[in-house]
Amino acid sequence: MRTVPGPTDHVVVVGAGLSGLACALHLLGSGRRVTVVERNAGPGGRAGHVRMGGFEVDTGPTVLTMPHLADEAFAAVGDSLARHVELTALHPAYRASFADGTSLDVHTDGEAMEAEVRRFAGPAEAAGYRELRDWLERLYRAQMRRFIDTNFDSPFQLLHPDLARLAALGGFGRLDRRIGRFLSDPRLRRIFSFQALYAGVAPARALAAYAVIAYMDTVAGVWFPKHGIHALPRGMANAAAGAGADFRWSADVTSLEHSGGRVRAVHVASGERIPCDAVVLTCELSTAHRLVGRTPRRPVGLRHSPSAVVLHAGTDRTWPGLAHHTLSFGGAWEGTFEELTRSGKLMSDPSLLITRPTAHDPTLAPPGKHLHYVLAPCPNTDLGPSAEAWRDLGPRYRDSLVAELERRGLHGFADSVQEELLVTPLDWAAQGHAAGSPFSVSHTFAQTGPFRPRNLVRGLENVVLAGCGTTPGVGVPTVLISGKLAAARVTGGVTSGVTGGVTSGVTGGVRGSGPRIRPVPRAARSAAVPTEEGAHDAS
Repeated sequence: MRTVPGPTDHVVVVGAGLSGLACALHLLGSGRRVTVVERNAGPGGRAGHVRMGGFEVDTGPTVLTMPHLADEAFAAVGDSLARHVELTALHPAYRASFADGTSLDVHTDGEAMEAEVRRFAGPAEAAGYRELRDWLERLYRAQMRRFIDTNFDSPFQLLHPDLARLAALGGFGRLDRRIGRFLSDPRLRRIFSFQALYAGVAPARALAAYAVIAYMDTVAGVWFPKHGIHALPRGMANAAAGAGADFRWSADVTSLEHSGGRVRAVHVASGERIPCDAVVLTCELSTAHRLVGRTPRRPVGLRHSPSAVVLHAGTDRTWPGLAHHTLSFGGAWEGTFEELTRSGKLMSDPSLLITRPTAHDPTLAPPGKHLHYVLAPCPNTDLGPSAEAWRDLGPRYRDSLVAELERRGLHGFADSVQEELLVTPLDWAAQGHAAGSPFSVSHTFAQTGPFRPRNLVRGLENVVLAGCGTTPGVGVPTVLISGKLAAARVTGGVTSGVTGGVTSGVTGGVRGSGPRIRPVPRAARSAAVPTEEGAHDAS
């Protein structure tokens, strides 16, 4: 594995999102001095938070899987996830509602899910589910250490016995066909293939290997942090500050000072110059390329994932048919992906993710009120309507979305809304997300594994990238891994790999030179991260 040569005693991490915080924790655990520079007033990045009247709103991801990856970052400084974030396992992980009026609870416990599939579709499908679950587990084991939790320096690293294992499992076939070998009911097949949208690829064109995302969702488990997903980055920032990290909030990086093929200092808008031995950039890829002064040459340009319209609605009521996470599928399927990834049209028969975080934390809303998050995938601005077009299109689409919710059984939704926030590709673009998409570069074959933008920068030997635009990719679990992999590039440490389950109070971390840094007392930690209005201190 290639690593940063020369001194790496002081590392500046640009960005306090999940990847930057994970990287900072692993660097601290290897004895590095770390300065984190963040343009916002507090941590989170894409996993942000706003107060909407009396409602506390996660503005980023709402689904948390593989929390042991976060615990691994805490453990790097002798801390634990459990000390900072209170997690609740969701049962069911999802509720799936279909256009024919049927519904199914998606359980991550194998026996419970087998029984639910038998009730829903009969014994043959239940047997197929058991075979599918076994295949997903074997697929995960074949992929994680060698193809996801690893730093790539060359495509030749793929030439390993694990590649043969992955091929033998059918990982290089098409996702929908592979799922179809186990399940014939088209409704069930959707539950185990809709995750391809996270990768920005239709199931009919996605590699079967991407079913590893379905493993995370439907086998490994789904959790909800008390106070919302934003509690995770706040807890990570507190742990990092307690281990010695220096945070610069509301500090926008304007340039990198470099000479002799190395970055010597980071400059921020206030005029401050921060000397460093290495820098980790976790910002949007386009921003990182601007800062380093070059864009890597590729045979074809980068393709970005579809975007999303999100309606955050604080309501005076809720609906008994909603679970914490509800997948509301439209009747269309192949046509929906065609619209999102090829023709650039808005979904004519939308499939939606509806999240009700107040199901497990009523303190996120005023007494007697409820919070609903409705996510509707849409084309990115390279393919569909421009960012500016959403200025007029957004309100109209919001109304059609609300009308669709009413048609699907959420009667009275329109009249129940007391506070709302609509987020469209216009807003994502304003935040600096390329193609107006918060989901970054899609996971086509040419943009996956060793073919994804590398986390080392040619021509600058002490610059490393992290975040969803680089290795290994998009999603909360993968950006946490991304931060760890970036830290390993700096320290020369060997990443430990990941295992199943949630650990608590584990010690250890990225191996490297330098002493371990002990966390300071919790009382000192709690004041380290600014508490924005309405945010909860998770420490």
